[in-house]
Amino acid sequence: MKRFAAYSLTIVYYFFFVGCLLFFHVLQVISLRVFGYQAHKKSVDFLNFMLMRCLNLLGTRIDFGPLPDLPKDRPLIIVSNHQSTYDIPPIIWYFRAYHPKFISKKELGKGIPSVSYNLNHGGSVLIDRKDSEGALQAIAAFGQRIEKNNWSAVIFPEGTRSKTGEPRRFQRNGLKTLLKHMPRALLVPVSINHSWRLGQYNYFPMPLGVTIRFRVGDVLNPKDYSEDDLLDRIEDTVKKGIESI
Repeated sequence: MKRFAAYSLTIVYYFFFVGCLLFFHVLQVISLRVFGYQAHKKSVDFLNFMLMRCLNLLGTRIDFGPLPDLPKDRPLIIVSNHQSTYDIPPIIWYFRAYHPKFISKKELGKGIPSVSYNLNHGGSVLIDRKDSEGALQAIAAFGQRIEKNNWSAVIFPEGTRSKTGEPRRFQRNGLKTLLKHMPRALLVPVSINHSWRLGQYNYFPMPLGVTIRFRVGDVLNPKDYSEDDLLDRIEDTVKKGIESI
């Protein structure tokens, strides 16, 4: 019976999920072309709020821990582990006051309603993971743009999603590049728990009743640490916030 419910609710979920992507794609295009960046950003914020509400149809709960007191007059680097595509909407929604922008693989820049449009036009950067030199150059330009606008750069240093929730070793070059080109930035560690469970059956069916927990750690000021110590601390902080599988 539970398996039947999972299949049935997954179909209902995808109906509303795809509907949100299509509706907000049109809304994003109109918002950006007619009203500009701020209107487009609000449409993206509300899209991600609605995507979280779609997850509620599966009994999914989002438990997002309190944010520390973060400044809005300097850029942030949000550093997180990565477990599924469903990590993204809560980060966009709960950090919306800080204009989060993402480092994403170039494959996501084409063909996905709403998602691809936002990645191409909302201030994020698309990189070719097979071209490490070109990727670092793109991240450098991205960091300069984030620094200039006092936005937030979101980076998943594991490089790819963990399909079991087990944290991977951080790849540090991208984070080093951001730090170099964002000298005023503060580092915000985020630990994500249990979102991997939504994909444990290859997203069909979606499991019911999953609670995804986000924990935001203490903010780190890069000026207080050597580079190696800073990178060790941010990785250690993120991983300590990951609950046992």
